[in-house]
Amino acid sequence: MSESLRRHTDYGQVGLDEADLLRDPVEQFLAWLRDAESAEVFEPNAMVLGTVGADGAPSSRTVLLRAANPAGFEFVTTLSSRKGRELRAQSGVSLLFPWYSLRRQVIVLGDAAPVAESEADAYWADRPRGSQISAWASEQSEPVADRGVLEQRVGEYEARFSGADVPRPPQWGAVRVVPRSIEFWQGRSSRLHDRLRFERADAMSAWTLRRFQP
Repeated sequence: MSESLRRHTDYGQVGLDEADLLRDPVEQFLAWLRDAESAEVFEPNAMVLGTVGADGAPSSRTVLLRAANPAGFEFVTTLSSRKGRELRAQSGVSLLFPWYSLRRQVIVLGDAAPVAESEADAYWADRPRGSQISAWASEQSEPVADRGVLEQRVGEYEARFSGADVPRPPQWGAVRVVPRSIEFWQGRSSRLHDRLRFERADAMSAWTLRRFQP
């Protein structure tokens, strides 16, 4: 027996007009990200990454945004993982930033590609040592008998790299998503939400702004 969820939430009267937005959608995104940080949203840089595999099947998972700038949106990952394989098969991805407590979300559509090795090295050097060890110990997305196997591997790599810097694994890297579309969503009463979307044909084109029906 299934139970119907009938809770009706009023999203409030705070609106989003075209005049409220900066002309550069990445700058506007960064402004909203700062708002989320100021509001103490948990993991404000968390985003749902959607990919499509070679078989056409979609998948999604939460990852952390590491940088956003005119070049694109960047995150780190194990390139041999499921998402890494899907990114090689199909570069088109979606990014969803769900800031529920602010009645806001941002959806980015774009194309993903690995960043330069030097940039990946810089991201790696900034990671806590424990996270570096875990990247060596875990064959991301592959099945494992139990957690004890992972913990044993962690111990092995801690011993291997004892007293030395942990090098970046060959399968670990960073990815940049070059946006083609950035949509800003603001919740409104009676589900009459505001959806304003910046779009462009490619990275060299100018952005255009349009409103979409909720």
